[in-house]
Amino acid sequence: MLWVDKYRPKTFKEVVGNNKQKKVIEDWLQSWQDGNPQKPLLLIGPAGTGKTTIAHIIANEFSEYIELNASDKRSQDVLMSTIGESATTKSLFGENKKLIIMDEVDGIHGTNDRGGTSALNKIIKNSKQPIVMMANDFYSNKLTTIKKNAQVIKMDKIRAPTINKFLRDVVLKNEGIEVDPDVLMKLSKRSSGDLRSAINTLQALVENGGELTEETLDTTGQKDNTATVIDTVTRVLKSTNAINVKRSLRENNEDPTLVMEYIAENIPREYEDNKEIKDAYEMISKADLFFGRARSSRNYGYWRYASDFMGPGVALSKKQTYKKFTRVTGPMAFTLMGRTRGQRALRDRIAAKMEEKMHVSLQVAYTIFPYFEIMFEDDVTAWQISDFLELEEDEIKRFRKKKIPKKVITAMEKVKAEMREEEKEEWRNSIKKGIFANVPSEADLADNNLNKNLIDEDYIEDITIKEDLNNISDDELDEIANEFSLKPSKSRLDKGKNDADNEEKKDKDEDKKEKTEEKLEKGQTTLFSF
Repeated sequence: MLWVDKYRPKTFKEVVGNNKQKKVIEDWLQSWQDGNPQKPLLLIGPAGTGKTTIAHIIANEFSEYIELNASDKRSQDVLMSTIGESATTKSLFGENKKLIIMDEVDGIHGTNDRGGTSALNKIIKNSKQPIVMMANDFYSNKLTTIKKNAQVIKMDKIRAPTINKFLRDVVLKNEGIEVDPDVLMKLSKRSSGDLRSAINTLQALVENGGELTEETLDTTGQKDNTATVIDTVTRVLKSTNAINVKRSLRENNEDPTLVMEYIAENIPREYEDNKEIKDAYEMISKADLFFGRARSSRNYGYWRYASDFMGPGVALSKKQTYKKFTRVTGPMAFTLMGRTRGQRALRDRIAAKMEEKMHVSLQVAYTIFPYFEIMFEDDVTAWQISDFLELEEDEIKRFRKKKIPKKVITAMEKVKAEMREEEKEEWRNSIKKGIFANVPSEADLADNNLNKNLIDEDYIEDITIKEDLNNISDDELDEIANEFSLKPSKSRLDKGKNDADNEEKKDKDEDKKEKTEEKLEKGQTTLFSF
């Protein structure tokens, strides 16, 4: 049997930690039992803080209860059919209340299922039955409306000494097992406030045999005492203990520059004195300076200096700690980037087309945008650039708000078609003069026993791949070829080319011979002079 089930609390008194929260929950339960309906209860906190255990303790006080994992059944229809009717109707047994338990309500909907939250809110508002909900992420946007309609209880992580005492006095004592106190405390600290994780790890180590030591503890897969960005930022802003702040920064695995952005965003939300805010931002400025040096020099040893400024530096900038609750929010820069994501994608598409058509880099393309905004004010120029770059309608709007007039588009397309015909005619004439200039006569074909209907497809194909013929379609090329009774014979043209090469070689040999004879004559004259 798992120890986590064996030693699961049966009453509120046995629940470890969160004593103030337990008192509020007991009062909520007593009000329902006294016939005074209350708002649904929303327990929010990390894993292992007792949310599910408390929900089951509450369930023991009711004759009926329904339990649902909201993240498994998210659609509006499922929620309504599963718990909707139960919440809005009386119990089958008269005045007895029917408890509804919903876990993971912060996973109530996803990208493809947006009806779950609205269905749940409707149930909460119209409920005639007690409801207990659980969630992990206090700051989840999915809980914004739900929290307004519920009594929120924030469950804190269980302190390491409290976990250590429970493991020693309850679990190990009942199991008759002795463990080194230092090792047990280390295990308690490494559980990161998760009592369930600590119990499971302890059972795994004991049942695997051998003595429980620091070495065996280090070989387990127990989660590290890592801190989230929210935890770290809260520690920096709420604490004046430099050692604790530095430890929290070390335990955070996020990009340190991201943590710095979070701290900078939330300084004015926490600090109230202007001088404290000024001093804190000076620390952020120095931290950013060292991060910049680390990037430019690739010497990431500068990070530790940046960490000291953005952590202890900011923490010690305040004269006092503020007891108020401050919700940590993400950097506004990230919010703005999210809002402009579509605009940046549009910009990048246009720049990519400019890179291909204009043979410039993306960086250069971005610098041309302001000039395009001016050039696009002219309708004809706007059409010419758009046509050249093959811009879509939304891409054209990047440079001008109003559409290009239809009459301009019609006129310019007509001009383009006329120019196209002129180009085709030029190429057609060029082909006539070039490809077919050396077409053999019928007499030549008769003398050489060649088939006058011979079609040298390979030769035609070789010709069509030339760059200056890219604008000529296959049909147009066939049309030109059909104007002649004969198509070029590759063998005939190759023969002509070879003859020309031979004549050129012969001329070069004769020139070389004449120059050699001249040198010999000069040499003889010089020789006879001696």
